[in-house]
Amino acid sequence: MAETTTPAGQSRRKHVVGEVVSNRMKKTIVVEVNRKKAHAFYGRVVSHNKKFYAHDEKNEAHVGDVVRLEETRPLSKLKRWKLKEIIRKTALVPEVAAGVPEQTR
Repeated sequence: MAETTTPAGQSRRKHVVGEVVSNRMKKTIVVEVNRKKAHAFYGRVVSHNKKFYAHDEKNEAHVGDVVRLEETRPLSKLKRWKLKEIIRKTALVPEVAAGVPEQTR
């Protein structure tokens, strides 16, 4: 019986690439993955969006970043992914104004 082996340095875990839509939780980010697929009968390209909750240990991902997630064991009720790498940082990082009231016009 032949054994299947993975090349050195690669894991068997799934990877997805998406955009961070929320990082308001501690050590957790929400990533939206957009997949496009041709419809089986009509042939029209259909877009499917899905949100994944992922573990971000160092809180380094911000809203708008494009990240790669890796499948992992269940970490909580919704978290089954962890942040593998940040592919592209967003140009504008939102500033947190602590204690500064917003001005009204």
